[in-house]
Amino acid sequence: MYELLKTGGYMMIPLLLTSVIGLAIIIERFIMLRKNRILPSKLINTISRLKNKEDFQNLRNICVSQNSPLPKLIIECLDNGELSREELKEYMEDQGRHGARELQRGLGALEAIGGTAPLMGLLGTIFGMIKVFQTISEMGVGQTKALSGGISEALLTTATGLIIAIPVLLIYFYLNSRVEDFILQIEKHLILIIHRMKALKE
Repeated sequence: MYELLKTGGYMMIPLLLTSVIGLAIIIERFIMLRKNRILPSKLINTISRLKNKEDFQNLRNICVSQNSPLPKLIIECLDNGELSREELKEYMEDQGRHGARELQRGLGALEAIGGTAPLMGLLGTIFGMIKVFQTISEMGVGQTKALSGGISEALLTTATGLIIAIPVLLIYFYLNSRVEDFILQIEKHLILIIHRMKALKE
């Protein structure tokens, strides 16, 4: 690792830092975006069986013991049941945007890492080529060993930037798609709760 850092030059340090940050975000997001955490099966089954006041109270009791966007939104929905159907839908859409931001946390940073890592690699390439031209101007083109150091630095940083960016972007697109699917599922279950709640009061 030290030899890679030494060969790649100064730009290998920020590239290494971005790779560590990216890996930490990816691990955290995979843990937080587990389906059983976002859409707990017990909660979903309870929603599908909503019929009377006891069912709604049971739903609230389940939500109180859980800490994820859907239970929080369900409690908000139940606490504002006095609103009209349209007002409640509009209110829950606004609350849902806050829940969506919680699910999307960290994805912007992943996208930024995927976009900037190749640029940092390119910057390292420029530094390496500057070193090559300085060597040529000072020693001439016959100093192959001296020239190879700058060329290695140029190629290594470019390769490192791409090695970081490609998997990070692929994982970002996967996680973003997963979040969008979760948001659609959450909206569907909230609409069902609103319909069942209003039908019970009519």
